[in-house]
Amino acid sequence: MSIENKLSYYLKKSKELEKDHEKNIRLAILSSFTLNGISETFKVKCAEKKIYCDTYLGSYNQFNQEILHNQSNLYQFDPDIVFLILDTRSLLGDLWYSPYSLDVKQRKEFIEKKFEDIKNLIQIFIKKSKSKFIISNFTIPTKSNYGICETKSDFGLQKMIIKLNENLQDFILNLDSVYLFDMNCFITRHGENNVFDPKQFLFGDIKISLDYIPYLVNDLIGYVIAILGLSKRCIVLDLDNTLWGGIIGEDGFDGIKLGSGPPGNAFVEFQKSLLGLYNRGILLAINSKNNPNDALEVIENHPDMILKKEHFACMKINWNDKVSNMKEISKDLNFGLENFVFVDDDPINREFMKSSLPEVLTVELPKDPSKYVKSLEEMNEFNVLKITDEDTKRGLMYSRQKERKDL
Repeated sequence: MSIENKLSYYLKKSKELEKDHEKNIRLAILSSFTLNGISETFKVKCAEKKIYCDTYLGSYNQFNQEILHNQSNLYQFDPDIVFLILDTRSLLGDLWYSPYSLDVKQRKEFIEKKFEDIKNLIQIFIKKSKSKFIISNFTIPTKSNYGICETKSDFGLQKMIIKLNENLQDFILNLDSVYLFDMNCFITRHGENNVFDPKQFLFGDIKISLDYIPYLVNDLIGYVIAILGLSKRCIVLDLDNTLWGGIIGEDGFDGIKLGSGPPGNAFVEFQKSLLGLYNRGILLAINSKNNPNDALEVIENHPDMILKKEHFACMKINWNDKVSNMKEISKDLNFGLENFVFVDDDPINREFMKSSLPEVLTVELPKDPSKYVKSLEEMNEFNVLKITDEDTKRGLMYSRQKERKDL
């Protein structure tokens, strides 16, 4: 997990921002609990991506009133995106501690009623606003006063929330303007003991600790990127010590690290992760200082190479500087430099790219190749509102186009 700045950093930084960015967006945040600092963090994180962000933070636990009343401050603000962040404790009330005070039938009726309430709220909002609406699902409780018997209980506490989440996801599946934020996944990834601070909760109904507000916003920014159409289209990759361990010009075909055991398996895993992105429509390209014949021999013939020649929409394997190569790749693929992500293990090459072509997103790749996959997974720049059949075939289309051009 990448290290985030403290909330205090974003509070201070938000006061220094200027409205000089190309993109503008209006964000409203509604919640069933206290989310102090989320507006300031959104402003700073958006500014880092050259987006000016105007925010509205709803009053404490007033999301129902905000959505139901035509003249509420929410509608007066006229947002482009509304985030509704809900939590399981608020939903269940006293049932959080005593869910089995209701029998099975009553528990099912309770969840059905809560789902209908949320469903109606979404439908009302859709009628009143053209804004995109992002609602969180509910965190599945990890503790039960039934202890080890929880999983033996018919429609127990955990199953109640699982069922509610399933209903919610099924309901919004075909609603074009409504999306689900997986809060349960967020808590699982960062750890409940980290995200939930009992002292902060008792002090001010803070259910996401102040230190984890920046992590939450980092995830939510993915929706902003997708809605503004700022998602990246192509990952441009170095080869030596990036797609395989070692230097092909020095270590030779049999000497590079790429295979089923460590450290070579870290590069295999990284390539598999890249292939997953390729299969959903992200283009791949190569920008490498190397002897072309040596590099292509590995790409085409190494038994543990996951990515093959056909997976790359463009390949610049030569002794030119990487900035010049990047400009050529942009020209060949016919889209702007702001659409590219540059991945290289060498900090000197990264710094050269950042200073020369700041439009390109240069990834700070960790020194340990076992963490390469994690660095990709933590990026939210590949988010889009919809993945189509055409997207999944994009890489193949560009590959065939390259072959025709080569011929």
